[in-house]
Amino acid sequence: MNPKRKQRLFMTSFVLIASGLTVASVFVALEQNMNMFYPPVDVVQGNVPLNQTVRAGGMVLEGSVQRASDSLAVTFTLTDRQGADFVVTYTGILPDLFREGQGVLVQGILNQAGVFEAVEVLAKHDEKYMPPELMDMAGEAPAPATASAESLPPLGGRQ
Repeated sequence: MNPKRKQRLFMTSFVLIASGLTVASVFVALEQNMNMFYPPVDVVQGNVPLNQTVRAGGMVLEGSVQRASDSLAVTFTLTDRQGADFVVTYTGILPDLFREGQGVLVQGILNQAGVFEAVEVLAKHDEKYMPPELMDMAGEAPAPATASAESLPPLGGRQ
């Protein structure tokens, strides 16, 4: 075989093998960092792997939030409002938007007792959110000026 062809074959093989290894390592890394999202019905039915980090989401059931008086521990119930609900425990500072009836996303593990032990709580916000600073300004906003037919100059510039 010609030495020039041999060198091209070697370089092409090297590039293909290196590309394949790079793509394979990216897929392995992404698979290890992927957290599945489970709705309340899957948690209740036992479709969530035990003692493995997962994400679950739902609405905070009204009247279910219980805060410990001596620590940052909180217990609440997540529901899909269709009969599936499960208990979540969390120790830490809750997001400002966390409240009963609000949608939340929790990340943590489901223990043997069926209690979701959250390490992170994310609260969803509605699209109607307006910062408090802008809410004060909303009442003071001037009305847009509208032109009436009498105030417009006649067409052609002559009267």
